[in-house]
Amino acid sequence: MNDVQHYLRPGTLQLPALPPLSLYLHLPWCLKKCPYCDFNSHERRAGVDARAQQARYVDALLADLEASLPLVWGRPVYSVFIGGGTPSLFESEQIDRLIAGVRARLPLEPMCEITLEANPGTFERERFAAFRAAGVTRLSVGVQSFHDRHLKALGRVHDGAQARAALEEAARAFDTFNLDLMYALPGQTLAELEQDVRTALAFAPPHLSIYHLTIEPNTVFAKFPPRLPDDDTAWDMLDRITALTADAGLARYEVSAYARAGHRCVHNLNYWEFGDYLGIGAGAHGKLSFPHRIVRQVRHRQPELYMDKALAGDAVAQAHEVARAELPLEFMLNALRLKDGFSLTDYTERTGMPPSSIATALAQAEQSGWLRREGAWIQPTARGFDFLSDLQQLFLPAA
Repeated sequence: MNDVQHYLRPGTLQLPALPPLSLYLHLPWCLKKCPYCDFNSHERRAGVDARAQQARYVDALLADLEASLPLVWGRPVYSVFIGGGTPSLFESEQIDRLIAGVRARLPLEPMCEITLEANPGTFERERFAAFRAAGVTRLSVGVQSFHDRHLKALGRVHDGAQARAALEEAARAFDTFNLDLMYALPGQTLAELEQDVRTALAFAPPHLSIYHLTIEPNTVFAKFPPRLPDDDTAWDMLDRITALTADAGLARYEVSAYARAGHRCVHNLNYWEFGDYLGIGAGAHGKLSFPHRIVRQVRHRQPELYMDKALAGDAVAQAHEVARAELPLEFMLNALRLKDGFSLTDYTERTGMPPSSIATALAQAEQSGWLRREGAWIQPTARGFDFLSDLQQLFLPAA
């Protein structure tokens, strides 16, 4: 639903100001679906004219954006994230057309960060410079591991040599880029993890994201679980990651993110600070604030259906207002991922709720040694970071 008058009617929240706005664009196709992936990604089918499909999909994205403009009219956009799927499968001409179409419709901030997710495949790597010329300012390269055995276990279509070549090209083409790694992989030893991290750091990435492999529902790994390192080994791996990244000058600013000064991801920070984001594309999720309510939207999930619906001006499959009782948890699921924490003023501005709505949970968390408070500033402790899920659950709505 994109009826702005419906969202502007009186309601129970009183938001003093609207938060920063980001734009997320979902490009859903991959060469192959990874067995651990629960994102809305789809294998590119044989026999499909990829060029025509990409052109039609960009048409649909821009039609979807056009129909959504009344909901965000006049609001500047601080970041754009082109995710997937594997966006680097798209021809650079289509990425150029997409970014130009976004710029024509939305007021982007002068230094707006525009990120594109890329995989290390050879023909994708050859497009990196063209993506930069199209307006992408930041590349996020999904390496996951440099060990061929682990890449095979993860179902990745690239090998370690392609990963190294992609990072060399990313460093050449972009002033800032992110490198994605995973740890606690099937059969991975502590020494192998350390070798992966040292190899990654040798490329001097301005930003490094390192995720613990988790078995998500409705994935191949959920159906056929691999043998993963035990919890003690996984904790040892995290300790090594923390030490090695710190020695290399990368500061851990979020549970899974490490960056050099000036290279934190603006887009992800906006998520974690409970900012707004317009989600465009097949299965994309969005969160938009209005003076008296916060609304979440979901687009149609199947790419072909999404294109048909978006081109007809009907891309949104679901929209719902976030209930007051759910806002404390929604805020904390994001804000507590940040090492620096947040202020109670941030909480009130982003949720429209008074500090008293979380006072009991904050006291419990402080008593458990998971949070520290300095005046109105709230920050997770090292122990709180380690037990983040338990900490966040303190803010669940009362039964």
